[in-house]
Amino acid sequence: MKALSAKFQTSAPDLASCPETNLPEFAFIGRSNVGKSSLLNMLVGAKALARVSSSPGHTRLINSYVIDDSWCLVDLPGYGYAKTSKADRERFAQIIASYLSGRENLAWIFVLIDSRHPPQKIDLEFVEWLAEGTVPFVLVFNKSDLVKAGALQRNIDRFHAALAEGGTAPPQVFAASSKTRDGRPELLRFISETLGHGRSAT
Repeated sequence: MKALSAKFQTSAPDLASCPETNLPEFAFIGRSNVGKSSLLNMLVGAKALARVSSSPGHTRLINSYVIDDSWCLVDLPGYGYAKTSKADRERFAQIIASYLSGRENLAWIFVLIDSRHPPQKIDLEFVEWLAEGTVPFVLVFNKSDLVKAGALQRNIDRFHAALAEGGTAPPQVFAASSKTRDGRPELLRFISETLGHGRSAT
């Protein structure tokens, strides 16, 4: 599948403000400095679909885009940005939790992980929360161009092992880079298969 058109739909401050639509939504989330905006732009072949900022923590709303008039890409606020006030962090967490647990047409969550680092507590806790809530998710180890293949695989294995210790089954994993465009065909194929086969969010 090739993403041919991408149209901005809305920026919503909370779940109640999200648009009413029957289109399946594929949402992307990760720590605030994980390179999410660049990855989204690479994924749909648009230079400025999601705004890329030199400062992490830029995304503050639920931003949604209609892709090829057949599905929605959702850019969620990042989590764990230390320079954000405690009140804002709590507000973002509430926005994210309400969307992930209450959005009926949510198909999959793509959780972005920084390929360069061993498992981070905040990522593990977020993924475990998704698993406990039976929210459908996969992992995208981003910035794969910045780490050697062996180190990347070791970090993936460590992440899976850490999840297993907590009783969470290993999810499907993709490796991606906005610079080299690695992972783009695999991610779009995964979305295409979901759309074509009507895979349920379980």
